Amino acid sequence: MNSINGLLALEDGRTFSCRSFTGPGECTGEIVFNTGMTGYQEILTDPSYRGQMVVMTYPLIGNYGVNPEDVESDRIQVSGFLVREYQHQPSNFRSSETLADYLSAQGVLGVEGLDTRALTLHIRSRGAMRAVISTLDPDPESLVRKANRIPSMAGCDLATGVTTRKPYFWIQGRPVFLQDEEELKASVWKNRDARWRVAAFDYGIKYNILRSLEAAGCRVLVIPAGTSAQTIQALEPDGIFLSNGPGDPEPITYAVETLNALLGYRPIFGICLGHQLLGLALGGKTYKLKFGHRGANQPVKNRLTGRVEITSQNHGFAVDTQSLESKDIQVTHVNLNDDTLEGFRYRTLPVLAVQYHPEASPGPHDARYLFDAFKEMMARQ
Repeated sequence: MNSINGLLALEDGRTFSCRSFTGPGECTGEIVFNTGMTGYQEILTDPSYRGQMVVMTYPLIGNYGVNPEDVESDRIQVSGFLVREYQHQPSNFRSSETLADYLSAQGVLGVEGLDTRALTLHIRSRGAMRAVISTLDPDPESLVRKANRIPSMAGCDLATGVTTRKPYFWIQGRPVFLQDEEELKASVWKNRDARWRVAAFDYGIKYNILRSLEAAGCRVLVIPAGTSAQTIQALEPDGIFLSNGPGDPEPITYAVETLNALLGYRPIFGICLGHQLLGLALGGKTYKLKFGHRGANQPVKNRLTGRVEITSQNHGFAVDTQSLESKDIQVTHVNLNDDTLEGFRYRTLPVLAVQYHPEASPGPHDARYLFDAFKEMMARQ
């Protein structure tokens, strides 16, 4: 496919020239950057990126193509994909199609020829912001006006748009859907081969989380974000998992209310958005980071062991550490780049939460031990 000239316009008036490698089109969203060197397919399909255009800081993208085994959800979640140089001829034995064909098939605009270094430095300086990419409208002033008309992601419940509509079991690497709550109550936990029965709230869950829980010996039931505490208690799980997800945690008030009702009922393990929702449920506050943490190389210090873990992260909000100052809450992990809160636990209740992604995909495996920590919490009940 021939490249088509395009233009990227930010809400603050800055513009960048680019070329589409997926055909003509236009897309909008909050523009953010990811510092990973690999893993672009996992990034594209991570529901935490819903409504965002992602800039890759690594300059060569597309070189290993895409394949159906590396997806993290059932579709591409980003609204646009921005790279310095697209590799048109992938070379990898697992590749089943090119990145351009993959994006085009799902109507997602991909652009190259960007000065991604200058763009990333601009976002670091000015913060994540709304933006438009277009091959259809060449007028910079028109595109800047469009960018300023995009609704802000802050204050919006984005989890509702990515959560599953029906509950499902994750069995041998694939979802097995249930039709309704009655079927759920009738069939849940019939297979008791697994030692631990985990109810996983889906706020935008990644497939590798489910793979990791299954590999740890868990029987996983994925449930919609709005599932009530009463339904959870009727299911009698051994543990409750809170997933990652997109956007601002504060508007997801129904989840906070549910977690308040479940605290102390069963062990709870939350990551990413789940970490933030637990923080809110425990009386804490959250705030928007200037440009977020997105990449597979974020250094985090484990205060319990003194070890430094290299972690995979994708979030634009954080829990205010001072808001959780309590003798009952212990800060367990901190980010070594900016000292933001990366993990906590409750001293008297079986509650564990981290801001980063222990399942990685993509990224290092330094934090996989947290799935064992969750099992240990369930074993003590």
